[in-house]
Amino acid sequence: MPFDASSLSLITVEILTAALGLAVLVLGVIAPGRGRYGLAGVTVLGLIGITGVAISNWGANGSLISGMYLVDNYAAFWKITFLVSAALVVLGSMRYVDNLGSTQKEYYGILTLATLGMMVMASAGDFITLYMGLELMTISFVILVCLPSTNPRPVEAGIKYILLAGMSSAVLLYGLSLIYGLTGEIKIYEVARAVASGDVSPALILGTVLLVAGLGFKISAVPFHMWSPDVYEGAPTPITAFLAVGSKAASFALVIRIFIGALPGIWQHWALVVAILSAVTIIVGNLVAIPQDNIKRLLAYSSIAQAGYIMVGLVTATEAGVKGIMFYVFLYIFATVGAFTVAGYFYNKTGSDKIKDYAGLSQRSPLMAAVMLVSMLSMAGIPPLAGFVGKFYLFSTIVSDYLWLAFVGLIMSMVSVYYYLRVALVMYRDEPNDPSPIKLTSPVAITLIVTLVATLFIGISPGPLSEVINSAAHSFFIQ
Repeated sequence: MPFDASSLSLITVEILTAALGLAVLVLGVIAPGRGRYGLAGVTVLGLIGITGVAISNWGANGSLISGMYLVDNYAAFWKITFLVSAALVVLGSMRYVDNLGSTQKEYYGILTLATLGMMVMASAGDFITLYMGLELMTISFVILVCLPSTNPRPVEAGIKYILLAGMSSAVLLYGLSLIYGLTGEIKIYEVARAVASGDVSPALILGTVLLVAGLGFKISAVPFHMWSPDVYEGAPTPITAFLAVGSKAASFALVIRIFIGALPGIWQHWALVVAILSAVTIIVGNLVAIPQDNIKRLLAYSSIAQAGYIMVGLVTATEAGVKGIMFYVFLYIFATVGAFTVAGYFYNKTGSDKIKDYAGLSQRSPLMAAVMLVSMLSMAGIPPLAGFVGKFYLFSTIVSDYLWLAFVGLIMSMVSVYYYLRVALVMYRDEPNDPSPIKLTSPVAITLIVTLVATLFIGISPGPLSEVINSAAHSFFIQ
């Protein structure tokens, strides 16, 4: 099916993102040594501009290649989410990446291409397109995790990630092939019609189990979470932040497309299983985070727990549940990027990821300490921060049928306050070993201020964002 001008206009955001990624890679090769430091500015400005284009295209609906690529408000919201997270990560990591030496020229281009892979995942209308987007994102992250290649820790993290990512992709692909074999369809909504008109066979159940296992790895759900702590600790901190927000957001966009879009007819058979997985993920993530003494490992297990909270929205598979997922993921970006930006800049200045070395951070850098505190309290769900509103939206969808899961979430949120406040006590109570102030560069300061303001504003006034997400979630269910 040939493209026409109107078809191309539907994928303007993807075209611009691909062009930006390739342009930055070429500039990294041809620019002189000092000129490469301008790549970050080009990337940030490009991502902000593309975000503006994505916002201006809100409301555009259509499909390409006979429904293989879908454009709607649901996909548009996720694309804006990916672009915002990528721009914040790049802005907050400028000085960190300067220390990567010659590998900085690949960093920005590959990060942009990873964002493109996420966009393809959000708009995928069939199994082939979603797998292509998934692999583009995964391969990009494998390269980013290994930077710099001269340091053994990132290389070790990259090897672990590629082995487990390859295994999960194989499991996911086998599950998709089983569903294709049973239905004779690869398009998501054609699969939904075929499943709804037939019986639930053991092979279909097996295919769904394999999908749960393959996608469970991508969202770091227990028991498929084993890669997260090691990879998060070993990877460069900005990449850890992007893994925690961008990759997780894209994976949840894909989970909704597959399980609620393609398999709605059998979801009632899996609601209890998803509820149990959600509860176990919340419990394990929060409990294992308690004894951690490394800030990145603590945030890794916190990220696992956050995945459990987000999975709550999948239990009912309703429009309200999808809205809760999208709302929570969007606000989760600001809290997570804020916390990891502090961790990355602190490591850049001190060479330490140990929580004990954050002693007296409130005296050395009041803004860094404030952002870390607010980000963690938001993830714990303390009002009036954004995390409280997000958890309210998620758990309000299940109280009538799964009250026990709501109690698990409430109790574990209180547990998370303990290990988050442990970090706050070190920052605000303990005296610093080195009292010298930590001076923030302008990009890092801007990133921290944006994440702080967004976390506070969404918590105090969630209405505008909620209305946008209502429109996006509704568009998903009118396909």
